Amino acid sequence: MKLFLAPAGQPRMAVPRHPARRVLFAALAVAITVSALTAPAVHAAPPPGDGWVVSVGDSYISGEAGRWAGNSSDPSQTDALGDAAYLDAGQSESTVGCHRSSSAEIGIGQAQALNLSCSGAKTATSWNSYGYFKPGLDFYSDAAGNMGQALALQNFASANRVGMVVVSVGGNDLGFAGIIATCVSKFMTSPWWAPSYCKDSATVATNFSATNRAAVASRIGTSLANVAKAMTAAGYAPDEYSMVVQNYVSPLPRSADISYSETGFSRQSTYGCGFWNADLDWASGTAVPAINATISAGIAASGVDGIHTLDVASLFSGHELCAATTQKLDSTALADWRSTGAADISEWINEVRTASTAFSDYYIQESLHPNYWGQLALRNCLRQVYNDGAVRSGSCTAGTGLTAAGEPAVTVR
Repeated sequence: MKLFLAPAGQPRMAVPRHPARRVLFAALAVAITVSALTAPAVHAAPPPGDGWVVSVGDSYISGEAGRWAGNSSDPSQTDALGDAAYLDAGQSESTVGCHRSSSAEIGIGQAQALNLSCSGAKTATSWNSYGYFKPGLDFYSDAAGNMGQALALQNFASANRVGMVVVSVGGNDLGFAGIIATCVSKFMTSPWWAPSYCKDSATVATNFSATNRAAVASRIGTSLANVAKAMTAAGYAPDEYSMVVQNYVSPLPRSADISYSETGFSRQSTYGCGFWNADLDWASGTAVPAINATISAGIAASGVDGIHTLDVASLFSGHELCAATTQKLDSTALADWRSTGAADISEWINEVRTASTAFSDYYIQESLHPNYWGQLALRNCLRQVYNDGAVRSGSCTAGTGLTAAGEPAVTVR
């Protein structure tokens, strides 16, 4: 069996009628990194007016997969946003492939919101193999009008009063997407009596080595310093805005908590979670904690004082992909995602998809990202951290039911 992977930004995929419709999560394409430019001249003072909140970073904050409210073999049951989910510039995307969905967490409602983050973004500006621009947290600028997220932030903050900047970055630098693609490929191409584990691969050893994690932490630190430089250049003193850095949710359950057997291929072909048990335990118990520890090290390396942290690592507990506490909507009596109780039983992570769903409404790059319910849970969490402008740090856990705003209930401590 040969698996075909496509990088972020590939054409949309259509829903096949056959139950084996899931598609393999694409490894993010090898990107060509470019050097950041020096920040422009400092403005005298921040502008007056109502405050804005701004998000910068990668797919876990851009709103990737925010179209789908749970998983089902019938996409009409879970399509919360429709075809325009990622069209943030009228009838198009302002930056192709960034997938800044309207359900993205930055839309907290207590302030005007701007989403500058981009699916596939790393700490430094790059392009994927399809030629799509991926703005990093730097000051890149070119004649075509492309600019890094730090420069875009600076330009916006120079003309609009920004009270909070939220950052999610680092996972792509550690190559997590490519590793997940390897995990699914190994599940689909090795038998249950002789499994081949991605946790044992040379790529994992390299990407999660102490040396590479230290290098990524340094790059994260530079990115956060760039955010601070952008705000300084826009005329802000450190006490005139807040920076919040969030880590990553754990998208997969441990093997003891998954619904579907690892024998056969249905764990992937039918349910979209093709991982061997040992790789599930590695992903949830080792990989995500290592990524989040690298982010913490990056905060320390930034040299920026007063950074607030948003810990979302456990927010999706019980709502991970294929967790035993969840159901696919087509396996329930519920009509669709709007039905009472749908959010409580749904997975908050989008299924892993492979190229077999060509010509569907799905994108491969949506795989293993927070879906509509996941985005709204993150939004609820972020709103409480924003705290009506008195920004604080916090750690989030999910409750049951929906708030009056239609978001999953979340507690922040």
